[in-house]
Amino acid sequence: MDILLSGFDTETDGKSWIFNFGTLLTLVAQRSPDKEALVCGSERLDFATLEARANKMAHAFSTLGLTPGSRVVIHLPNCVMAAVAMVAVAKSGGVIVPVSTRLAAKEIRHIIEDAEPFAVLYAADCRANISEICQQIDAIRLVPNEPVNREMNISELINTGPDTPLPINLSNQEDALVCYTSGTTGRPKGVISTHRNIIIGQCALGALEWELSSNDRMLCATPMAHRIGIARLAGSFTTGSTLILQEQFDPVQTVELIEAEQITHIGVVPTIARMLLPHIEKNPAACNSLVAMLATGEAFPVSLKESLFAALPQLRLYSFYSQTEAGLVSCLKPEEQLTHPESIGQPASGVEVRLVDDKLVDVEPGTAGEVLIRSGNPGDLTIMREYFNRTEDNAEVFANGWLRTDDMARQDSDGYLYFVDRLKDMIISGGLNIYSREVEAALESHPAISEAAVVGTPDPDFGEAVAAFVICNPDKPYPSEEELIEHCLDQIARYKKPKKITFVDQLPRNNTGKIAKAELRTLAENG
Repeated sequence: MDILLSGFDTETDGKSWIFNFGTLLTLVAQRSPDKEALVCGSERLDFATLEARANKMAHAFSTLGLTPGSRVVIHLPNCVMAAVAMVAVAKSGGVIVPVSTRLAAKEIRHIIEDAEPFAVLYAADCRANISEICQQIDAIRLVPNEPVNREMNISELINTGPDTPLPINLSNQEDALVCYTSGTTGRPKGVISTHRNIIIGQCALGALEWELSSNDRMLCATPMAHRIGIARLAGSFTTGSTLILQEQFDPVQTVELIEAEQITHIGVVPTIARMLLPHIEKNPAACNSLVAMLATGEAFPVSLKESLFAALPQLRLYSFYSQTEAGLVSCLKPEEQLTHPESIGQPASGVEVRLVDDKLVDVEPGTAGEVLIRSGNPGDLTIMREYFNRTEDNAEVFANGWLRTDDMARQDSDGYLYFVDRLKDMIISGGLNIYSREVEAALESHPAISEAAVVGTPDPDFGEAVAAFVICNPDKPYPSEEELIEHCLDQIARYKKPKKITFVDQLPRNNTGKIAKAELRTLAENG
């Protein structure tokens, strides 16, 4: 942790500050210049080389006219250039705006227009989606190579710059990142994270909760274009560990990469873990090096945990609850996975959690309530500073310094939290509340069901009824709809049972891997 602490500045203009996220790389490069820092495909960079490249790109941004606070969109797949660009933007005083290449053209347009960027860095094969947008907003267009029209070659600009760090002005630039939400409950919103959020929330707290060290070899199989991408870089810079980027997720290649690179840690969402499982079960020896799995994104199914532990007895699972707006909220440690298998853990160090009713009054222990989170002042520790250009949303999302998550949870007498539902996914049938996750868990407890998603659909008698979509396990006999409903009645109250069950081969998902329930509601209503 001494790498992290050496990045603190004690006093600037009477206010305590923390050095820029990019300085973390400078510090670890000074301490461990020859240590392997980043691996992607055939490229391997040590910390000294990564630092030099990031400095060169930072100077290039400065030469182009980037000023503190200017936003730079990074629209690249997982690659070395994407990682270098994220650090370079921070080093030059800019604000990183990562945009996934998996998004649809309409989604990309919304984010870029909303972010009002100084520049957009994108791959040539994304040109069709980007060029017209950049012309309309007058942003500098940067590509890694072979520019056309008014594009500029960022690689050429990098080659002409010095490899020494730019001086960092801490006096008025706190913002580091604008990361857009997945838009599961509306238009994506830009979440502003500060350098404090990254250094304290992602570096210090992440390393503490997940017990990371310099010996780790972390595999990032998910897109870098999320807050988790910055978290993986920050973790590498904080501990001096190695980060391996998988260019595009493929479960067969992931298992091969784990073996070839002797991966010790992997970050996943449950969907990826579910896709990896059969390939791990076919060749568990390939994952002998794997020490830990860090899982977030949604509740981690108990049956999936049990299957992973059966295949990899040495695996330490850290399943944690987080949000783009809130950062890390709670974590269930490896030793708690079997004692509290359905829990999302206890609040992380430095994070306060309240559960409240619709009047923001604390609920009784064991009762479901909306999750409110506080961690210092907004922007200081783990919680975002605010939404970008969203005055009304900012007024609604904060309540007396507490962040409203729109998530429902309950807490037991030992302080363990249990995710119940998204507030907007709760179903009200006949005046009774039905939490979709509870019904999904009942369905997934049937041995023939690998995954379930539940939504509310209009009902003339009860207002809403429960509609379920399920994916069957191909290794088990397919059950009937009646059999599944009867199975649910052994698990949950009769009024919570699905009225209709639809068998599907896959569930619609957004670019972060979360189930797109809005699409399922449309299917249920038209079904």
